[in-house]
Amino acid sequence: SKLAKIKIVRKNIARLLTVFGQKQRNEAKKQWKGKKYLPLDLRPKKTRAIRRALKPEQLNAKTQRQKTRESNFPKRMYAVSM
Repeated sequence: SKLAKIKIVRKNIARLLTVFGQKQRNEAKKQWKGKKYLPLDLRPKKTRAIRRALKPEQLNAKTQRQKTRESNFPKRMYAVSM
């Protein structure tokens, strides 16, 4: 029937457009690889909070004063616990 054919054609068009979009995206990724900035649509989506959170190396960074204090006054170790 005609309706079934229309559905098949629509699905085929959708498949084609999906493949075209994927190819275009992959080419864009190759083109922008290694550059300083990525276009917004190629960046990882994640969530707004995760994107704005500090990076692990920034979280674990310590000031010179903190490092000095930690080395000068290490955690004390005791053989006997109370």
